[in-house]
Amino acid sequence: MTEILLTQHSGKILGPIAKLLGVLLDLVYNVLSKIGIENIGFTIIVFTIVIYTILLPITYSQQKFSIMSKKMNPELQVIQKKYKGKKDQESQMKQAEETQMLYQKYGVSPTGSCLPVIVQMVILFALYRVIYNVPAYVSSIKEVFQPAVTAIMSTEGYVDLMTGFVETMKLAALRGVDFAGDNGGNYIIDALYSMNTSGWTVLKDTFPALTDTIATVQQNSNHLNSFLGLNISNSPFNIIRTSFAAKNYLNIFVAFMIPICSYLTQVINIKLMPQPEGDVNDQMAQQMKTMNRTMPLFSLVMCFTVPVGLGIYWVASALVRGVQQVVINKRLEKIDIEAIIEKNQKKAEQKRKKMGIAQNQIYNNASINTRSSYNNPASDDSDRAEKVKSAYDYAQTAKKTNPNSLTAKANLVKDFNEKNNK
Repeated sequence: MTEILLTQHSGKILGPIAKLLGVLLDLVYNVLSKIGIENIGFTIIVFTIVIYTILLPITYSQQKFSIMSKKMNPELQVIQKKYKGKKDQESQMKQAEETQMLYQKYGVSPTGSCLPVIVQMVILFALYRVIYNVPAYVSSIKEVFQPAVTAIMSTEGYVDLMTGFVETMKLAALRGVDFAGDNGGNYIIDALYSMNTSGWTVLKDTFPALTDTIATVQQNSNHLNSFLGLNISNSPFNIIRTSFAAKNYLNIFVAFMIPICSYLTQVINIKLMPQPEGDVNDQMAQQMKTMNRTMPLFSLVMCFTVPVGLGIYWVASALVRGVQQVVINKRLEKIDIEAIIEKNQKKAEQKRKKMGIAQNQIYNNASINTRSSYNNPASDDSDRAEKVKSAYDYAQTAKKTNPNSLTAKANLVKDFNEKNNK
């Protein structure tokens, strides 16, 4: 079966994240609905603010890492030059140890800048699934399409009619699905949510007896999906193409502005972020500069082909990050870097001290038996002399009475040892 792009994603990684984001999006929509705002585009904007507020600690940690990395970079380059060209195991181990101690000194992790980027990318991919089919995750919006679904599934021969409708509208993601199966109703909602104005017209022609019901659902869904006059489930490219035929130049202008605003807001956001300094040939700095150039261009191109809702998210997220960046920059300006370094050095010293104590304990336990035999050598010699003298006196007496006794033989051994020790 063809993968359904518009249903809840079932991937092992993105699937659970998309469901979690869907729960949050549903909560935001319901809260806004209670104050009279029922619009998916506005819901996405508020949802974006909530998401990046949650991610603010991670973002702050990333920016702090950048500041500390700038301070640390000259010392790191000294270590790298010190062991440049040395490939033996001992040099490699020493370089790794010195590098680790340097990271401990500045309180940063070698992977400290990767985590926020990975988290944001995973959220973006999962959010793409959610926005692509909001009704699958927001139950209140799904109910808007339910009257049309019920009417269509009550029509005789609806499976063949829906199959033909999918082919006419070229809905590749829905080709080959079973409209008569348990998920048939969900597939119909998938099709309805992706409809533009011409699509609704074709649907009415396909089910002429349901024109009034379909028109009502269309009106209600347009109210939810409309943002600045655009259908957020449609792509700017398709909107521009169809608007040229209808001579709707306002829609063309707005559809062009979504990708352009996405590009500009991301460029501004990158300008506000701390930029890597130091050696221009540094590989990490070059990679960061390349990414900063390509990411805005990537969003510009992608925004023409993905749903408007995702473009709204990109614009809103860039604006939110920009505001957060201004606040973070002011916060970072007040940070006493030297105090942080001193604090980190104390932590690292305590850590090394604990490790050293443990090693000393092992050494002490290993040598305790050796040391115990030499605790009081003078006392041991005195006792030994008294015992030897006592044994000697006893042996002299025993030798006179019984030369074949064990004592007499032991005395012979003693005499032999004394002669050899002289």
